[in-house]
Amino acid sequence: MILYLHGFRSSPLSTKARMMGERMAALGRSAEYLCPQLPASPRAAFALALSLAEAQPADQLCVVGSSLGGFYATALAERLGCRAVLLNPAVWPMPTLERQVGVSTDYHTGAPFEFKREYIAELQELAVESITQPQRYFLLAASGDEVLDYRRMLAHYPGAHTHLIDGGDHAISDFAQYIDPVLQFCGVGGAAR
Repeated sequence: MILYLHGFRSSPLSTKARMMGERMAALGRSAEYLCPQLPASPRAAFALALSLAEAQPADQLCVVGSSLGGFYATALAERLGCRAVLLNPAVWPMPTLERQVGVSTDYHTGAPFEFKREYIAELQELAVESITQPQRYFLLAASGDEVLDYRRMLAHYPGAHTHLIDGGDHAISDFAQYIDPVLQFCGVGGAAR
């Protein structure tokens, strides 16, 4: 089972989420792919993700998280002992998201949502200081990420299976070439490199 967690202001309509879903469908494994719409509240987002994740045996679950979703995926992997794929993950999102307090809109639907000041404390409650089993992590980081510093990502996931994209961007616009290695790490057979 793959649980995909999108980033801040994103949704299941994001390019990477849709590409993953389409690839799983092409493999005849749509039923093994979940991508929920995460609430703005980190506590509520994590509770939703945890409820979906706990329905699966940890050894059969891989959480894929993009940006803020990578932050949540790390917290889930540490709590449940499952694998996690991190796509340009937010390592310490509190300072960046402090500047996002207020009303924003979803990138894909234009729907408004409010990111409240108390959500910063909720993020701090979920923060993972250091990972415990690096072999359970696959980090895909772009050195050209214009939003987050890839060096913080590398430092936060020492020993993880890592692919550093030379250049690239925060959205990982060339994600199509990385889907199969991501799926292989997740244990999805039939994905070819």
